[in-house]
Amino acid sequence: MKKSLWSFGTREVVFAAIGAALYGVLSYATNILQIPGAGNVAIRPAVALPMFFGVAFGPIVGFISGLLGNVIGDLLSGYGFWPWWDLANGIMGFFPGLVYLGIKNFKDTSDILKAEGMVIVGVLVGIGIAAISELWVSGVDFATTISINFIPSVTTNLVNGLILVPILMVAYSAIQARSGR
Repeated sequence: MKKSLWSFGTREVVFAAIGAALYGVLSYATNILQIPGAGNVAIRPAVALPMFFGVAFGPIVGFISGLLGNVIGDLLSGYGFWPWWDLANGIMGFFPGLVYLGIKNFKDTSDILKAEGMVIVGVLVGIGIAAISELWVSGVDFATTISINFIPSVTTNLVNGLILVPILMVAYSAIQARSGR
Protein backbone atom coordinates (compact mmCIF):
# COMPACT_ATOMS: atom_id res chain seq x y z
CA MET A 1 0.00 0.00 0.00
CA LYS A 2 1.43 3.35 -1.09
CA LYS A 3 1.42 5.95 1.66
CA SER A 4 0.49 9.55 0.96
CA LEU A 5 1.13 12.43 3.33
CA TRP A 6 -2.18 14.15 2.60
CA SER A 7 -4.56 11.24 2.00
CA PHE A 8 -7.74 11.30 4.03
CA GLY A 9 -9.99 8.34 3.49
CA THR A 10 -11.89 5.89 5.65
CA ARG A 11 -8.72 4.59 7.31
CA GLU A 12 -7.65 8.09 8.37
CA VAL A 13 -11.15 8.99 9.57
CA VAL A 14 -11.18 5.92 11.80
CA PHE A 15 -7.72 6.60 13.24
CA ALA A 16 -8.52 10.30 13.76
CA ALA A 17 -11.71 9.37 15.63
CA ILE A 18 -9.87 6.82 17.78
CA GLY A 19 -7.09 9.34 18.51
CA ALA A 20 -9.54 12.11 19.38
CA ALA A 21 -11.62 9.87 21.63
CA LEU A 22 -8.58 8.49 23.46
CA TYR A 23 -7.03 11.94 23.87
CA GLY A 24 -10.30 13.50 25.02
CA VAL A 25 -11.10 10.90 27.64
CA LEU A 26 -7.53 10.54 28.93
CA SER A 27 -6.97 14.30 29.08
CA TYR A 28 -10.24 14.63 31.00
CA ALA A 29 -8.89 12.09 33.48
CA THR A 30 -5.77 14.19 34.14
CA ASN A 31 -7.15 17.73 33.78
CA ILE A 32 -7.37 17.85 37.57
CA LEU A 33 -3.54 17.90 37.71
CA GLN A 34 -3.37 21.69 37.36
CA ILE A 35 -0.04 23.49 37.64
CA PRO A 36 -0.35 26.09 40.41
CA GLY A 37 -0.02 29.66 39.16
CA ALA A 38 -0.39 28.67 35.51
CA GLY A 39 -3.40 29.67 33.43
CA ASN A 40 -5.45 26.46 33.29
CA VAL A 41 -2.41 24.38 32.39
CA ALA A 42 -2.63 20.73 33.41
CA ILE A 43 -0.11 17.94 33.32
CA ARG A 44 -1.71 15.83 30.60
CA PRO A 45 0.36 12.82 29.51
CA ALA A 46 -2.33 12.08 26.91
CA VAL A 47 -1.02 14.99 24.83
CA ALA A 48 1.46 12.47 23.39
CA LEU A 49 -1.42 10.66 21.66
CA PRO A 50 -2.09 13.20 18.87
CA MET A 51 1.67 13.49 18.38
CA PHE A 52 1.97 9.72 18.02
CA PHE A 53 -1.13 9.47 15.81
CA GLY A 54 0.45 12.07 13.54
CA VAL A 55 3.70 10.10 13.30
CA ALA A 56 1.89 6.79 12.74
CA PHE A 57 -0.96 7.87 10.46
CA GLY A 58 -0.11 11.28 9.00
CA PRO A 59 -0.46 14.99 9.75
CA ILE A 60 -4.20 15.22 9.11
CA VAL A 61 -4.92 12.39 11.56
CA GLY A 62 -2.58 14.00 14.12
CA PHE A 63 -4.25 17.39 13.68
CA ILE A 64 -7.80 16.08 14.04
CA SER A 65 -6.83 13.88 17.00
CA GLY A 66 -5.33 16.87 18.79
CA LEU A 67 -7.98 19.44 17.95
CA LEU A 68 -11.08 17.31 18.55
CA GLY A 69 -9.50 15.43 21.45
CA ASN A 70 -8.80 18.72 23.22
CA VAL A 71 -12.35 19.91 22.58
CA ILE A 72 -13.70 16.66 24.04
CA GLY A 73 -11.39 16.76 27.08
CA ASP A 74 -12.12 20.40 27.84
CA LEU A 75 -15.88 20.02 27.46
CA LEU A 76 -15.91 16.93 29.69
CA SER A 77 -13.86 18.88 32.26
CA GLY A 78 -16.25 21.83 32.18
CA TYR A 79 -13.68 24.26 30.70
CA GLY A 80 -15.79 25.20 27.71
CA PHE A 81 -14.51 25.87 24.22
CA TRP A 82 -11.11 27.55 23.70
CA PRO A 83 -10.54 27.54 19.93
CA TRP A 84 -6.93 28.78 20.00
CA TRP A 85 -5.91 26.12 22.51
CA ASP A 86 -7.80 23.48 20.55
CA LEU A 87 -5.94 24.62 17.44
CA ALA A 88 -2.66 24.42 19.38
CA ASN A 89 -3.34 20.78 20.25
CA GLY A 90 -4.13 20.08 16.61
CA ILE A 91 -0.84 21.67 15.57
CA MET A 92 0.99 19.53 18.13
CA GLY A 93 -0.36 16.48 16.29
CA PHE A 94 0.13 17.94 12.81
CA PHE A 95 3.87 18.70 12.91
CA PRO A 96 4.98 15.24 14.06
CA GLY A 97 2.79 13.89 11.26
CA LEU A 98 5.01 15.58 8.71
CA VAL A 99 7.59 12.80 9.27
CA TYR A 100 4.97 10.11 8.56
CA LEU A 101 6.47 9.18 5.17
CA GLY A 102 10.00 9.20 6.58
CA ILE A 103 9.31 6.69 9.35
CA LYS A 104 10.35 3.22 8.23
CA ASN A 105 10.90 1.52 11.58
CA PHE A 106 9.13 2.77 14.70
CA LYS A 107 11.87 1.44 16.97
CA ASP A 108 14.83 2.77 14.97
CA THR A 109 16.72 5.51 16.82
CA SER A 110 16.97 7.78 13.77
CA ASP A 111 13.22 7.51 13.11
CA ILE A 112 12.46 8.19 16.77
CA LEU A 113 14.72 11.26 16.65
CA LYS A 114 12.91 12.54 13.53
CA ALA A 115 9.61 12.25 15.40
CA GLU A 116 11.08 13.88 18.51
CA GLY A 117 12.34 16.85 16.48
CA MET A 118 8.88 17.44 15.07
CA VAL A 119 7.32 17.04 18.52
CA ILE A 120 9.48 19.97 19.62
CA VAL A 121 8.48 22.08 16.59
CA GLY A 122 4.80 21.22 17.01
CA VAL A 123 4.76 22.13 20.70
CA LEU A 124 6.60 25.41 20.18
CA VAL A 125 4.43 26.52 17.24
CA GLY A 126 1.11 25.31 18.65
CA ILE A 127 1.56 26.64 22.16
CA GLY A 128 3.12 29.83 20.79
CA ILE A 129 -0.04 30.55 18.79
CA ALA A 130 -2.32 29.73 21.74
CA ALA A 131 -0.31 31.76 24.24
CA ILE A 132 -0.16 34.77 21.95
CA SER A 133 -3.96 34.55 21.51
CA GLU A 134 -4.28 35.27 25.22
CA LEU A 135 -3.09 38.83 24.51
CA TRP A 136 -6.43 39.70 22.90
CA VAL A 137 -8.68 36.90 24.21
CA SER A 138 -7.91 37.44 27.91
CA GLY A 139 -6.34 40.88 27.67
CA VAL A 140 -3.16 39.88 29.50
CA ASP A 141 0.19 41.47 28.74
CA PHE A 142 3.00 39.68 26.90
CA ALA A 143 5.09 38.91 30.00
CA THR A 144 2.07 37.42 31.76
CA THR A 145 1.10 35.14 28.88
CA ILE A 146 4.70 33.95 28.55
CA SER A 147 4.98 33.20 32.27
CA ILE A 148 1.54 31.68 32.98
CA ASN A 149 0.63 30.16 29.59
CA PHE A 150 3.60 29.58 27.28
CA ILE A 151 6.36 28.34 29.62
CA PRO A 152 4.20 25.95 31.70
CA SER A 153 2.40 24.59 28.61
CA VAL A 154 5.57 24.13 26.56
CA THR A 155 7.35 22.48 29.47
CA THR A 156 4.64 19.92 30.29
CA ASN A 157 3.86 19.15 26.64
CA LEU A 158 7.53 18.70 25.74
CA VAL A 159 8.21 16.46 28.72
CA ASN A 160 5.15 14.32 27.97
CA GLY A 161 5.75 14.23 24.22
CA LEU A 162 9.49 13.58 24.32
CA ILE A 163 9.10 10.74 26.83
CA LEU A 164 5.86 9.12 25.69
CA VAL A 165 5.99 9.37 21.88
CA PRO A 166 9.06 7.08 21.63
CA ILE A 167 7.42 4.63 24.04
CA LEU A 168 4.26 4.61 21.90
CA MET A 169 6.36 4.18 18.74
CA VAL A 170 8.20 1.15 20.13
CA ALA A 171 4.95 -0.35 21.44
CA TYR A 172 3.31 0.20 18.05
CA SER A 173 6.26 -1.49 16.36
CA ALA A 174 5.75 -4.53 18.59
CA ILE A 175 2.04 -4.59 17.74
CA GLN A 176 2.82 -4.36 14.03
CA ALA A 177 5.35 -7.21 14.29
CA ARG A 178 2.90 -9.38 16.21
CA SER A 179 0.11 -8.76 13.71
CA GLY A 180 2.41 -9.30 10.72
CA ARG A 181 1.97 -5.83 9.21
